[in-house]
Amino acid sequence: MQFKRFKGAPVILAGVVLALVCGLRVWNPDLIERAECMTYDLRVRHAQDFPAPAATNLAFVAMEESSIAAVRNGTVGFHFGLYWPREVYGRLVDELSEEGAQTVAFDVLFGELRPDHPQVQMADGSLVHSDEFFALQMRRAGNVLIAATPEIIPPELFVTNALALGEISTERDPDGILRRVKAFRDVRRWHRKFQAIEAMPELAINLTNAIITPGKIILPQTGLTNAIEVAVDAGNNFSLADFGGRLQPGEAPRAKAYTDERVWHMGIVLAAQALKLDLAQADVDLKHGKITLRGANGVERVIPVDGAGYFYVNWGLKLPRMPIENLLAQDQQRLLGHTNGLTDNFRGKLVVVGSAVQGNDLTDRGATPLERDTILVSKHWNVANSIITGQFIRRAPLWLEIAISLILGLLTAVVTCRLRAVAASVSVGLLMAAYFGGTFYVFTHFRWWLPVVYPLGGAMLALHGILMVHLVVFEEQAKRRVKSVFSKMISPEIVNELLRAEQFKIGGLHREVTVFFADVRGFTTLTDQIQESVAEFVRSNQTEFSLAEKYFEESARETLEIVNLYLAAVAEAIKKNGGTLDKYIGDCVMAFWNAPMPNEKHAVAAVRAAIDAQRAIHELNVRREAENSAREKESRERVAAGLPPRLLNVALQLGTGINSGLVTVGLMGSEEHGFNYTVFGREVNLASRLEGVSGSGRIIISDLTYFQLLRHAPELASTCVELFPVTVKGLKDAVRIYEVPWQQNK
Repeated sequence: MQFKRFKGAPVILAGVVLALVCGLRVWNPDLIERAECMTYDLRVRHAQDFPAPAATNLAFVAMEESSIAAVRNGTVGFHFGLYWPREVYGRLVDELSEEGAQTVAFDVLFGELRPDHPQVQMADGSLVHSDEFFALQMRRAGNVLIAATPEIIPPELFVTNALALGEISTERDPDGILRRVKAFRDVRRWHRKFQAIEAMPELAINLTNAIITPGKIILPQTGLTNAIEVAVDAGNNFSLADFGGRLQPGEAPRAKAYTDERVWHMGIVLAAQALKLDLAQADVDLKHGKITLRGANGVERVIPVDGAGYFYVNWGLKLPRMPIENLLAQDQQRLLGHTNGLTDNFRGKLVVVGSAVQGNDLTDRGATPLERDTILVSKHWNVANSIITGQFIRRAPLWLEIAISLILGLLTAVVTCRLRAVAASVSVGLLMAAYFGGTFYVFTHFRWWLPVVYPLGGAMLALHGILMVHLVVFEEQAKRRVKSVFSKMISPEIVNELLRAEQFKIGGLHREVTVFFADVRGFTTLTDQIQESVAEFVRSNQTEFSLAEKYFEESARETLEIVNLYLAAVAEAIKKNGGTLDKYIGDCVMAFWNAPMPNEKHAVAAVRAAIDAQRAIHELNVRREAENSAREKESRERVAAGLPPRLLNVALQLGTGINSGLVTVGLMGSEEHGFNYTVFGREVNLASRLEGVSGSGRIIISDLTYFQLLRHAPELASTCVELFPVTVKGLKDAVRIYEVPWQQNK
């Protein structure tokens, strides 16, 4: 007897591998994120060979080592050490304003006022503080953006004279590479009175630890058990008198303790000036991963973000650097009245001012996908360039990553199973190379980041390797083919016995067996009720054809799930008691004992399986009925959502018929269309007829089965109750029958 090779194992293996790959991607997205990011970095560098359209109105003024030297030695008209007073930045603003710059963005944190810096002599001979000079130049220019972070907000003097704040935080990925920035941060700006007490070291106040409660603000003193309490009204307004000192002329007696403000990334603020985007009216939809900015003349930009508001920097725009000392020197010439030969290189430009120095406290460099040592101020103009040009990095959403992995995995499984080993490996390798190259093409031309590691490493490479091992090493063995016939019919223990048996006949045999039929009662009625419920819903709601078809398909799936639940319980009882699961006939199960493996007590095993099946069905009914309260709630929610209701779970019963006797047993079918190991004959028909008369929740056995019980399990036979003989179709004489009780004593 030759067995047809089983094709199900590769399908199962493929399903398991793909399920694991997709499951890992869903449940542990960070598992191989670093490897995926490395492939992303390769694509970013590759994209540099294919320049994309870029904004032409961006410029970079750099603080270089030469700038520090020029300021130190006085070649720009003044000389200061490494930490420049704000006068220097004020001079720079003045020069850029004279040259016609559209916007000036400082990637420099001005965290506090510096009254200790030298005063600045004005044209009229008066002296002003360096900070005030810087603020004055910002107010005159009217186009200066200054830096902020959640931890460091510039003093009020600078904030009120600057055009806007720009957020400049740098958050690297775990591997130390800067790939993303946050579109905005919500920061809290405290009133100057609160800032003043924070500045007093003896009070040990940190405003970030403030506790805001109805009616008061509590300021814990670090390292102490004491706290300062400030009374506030419902609008968080406090009395300035609580802080002592006199009110300034025209100053209101009460003021807000703090204001919460949304500070956008510096690059976004910079681009907003060019496109006239209204950031105050931004449509932030983090749930759906987008921030929509709208401006004058119908301009609109949609930034793709994740749930926390981060988006990927579209690296690649490199700007020439203008050393800051060149502008300071030109400003000095203007002050002296030497205007001949002066340039206006920054007319109409969006100018970013930042550090390019190395080796001191002003260093602002780090790793990006482009290179290990990058001037990080470049993130601002790359973000601005993305918004101005409308080019953003878009990472494939999770559903698309799963779909790609499944499609590539299925292609890999088909190629691996249909081709010989060498041809399959070559084909899979070519398919992997084609996809890998495709991810580079899509990124280079469309800036779409498609996944690489999970699809190639898991869905293709791992799956191909596992299938190859299975196909080459295991599937061709004869014992595997024996398992392919019997693994779903009998328990694993019996399959192993078959494989160990030296002689094993599966051709036509005449053997005494016990045949078991069990039918799920009430299932047909339930099916009709479910279908009628959907039909009534469709009629009453006049549902369109496509939706109606969908609802009927859903009800069909639900019906199938229910019957499979009950049939599985019966099948488990059969296998548990050593039976051979022959087939499913609609909602009926057929099984038999004493073949293929001999079992002297086959009738006892069949009856015990019937008892176990009835008890399993009873427990299943109890569990399903316990679900009805939740199911009723779900049904109401579905109706409210315009969906068909769910019927409550109903208890289904099992009717069982068992008969013993001589039958023909063996494989039925052909090599081409497969085999089924089954039994047939008069005694099989009788078992089927007894199932028909068993009713609901009852086990009916023939007298031949009962006599087997008397011989091998008299205690079980003693519980049986003889019923009136019945006449069944196909038999002339009435048949003596017995009922087997199965309810457990409480």
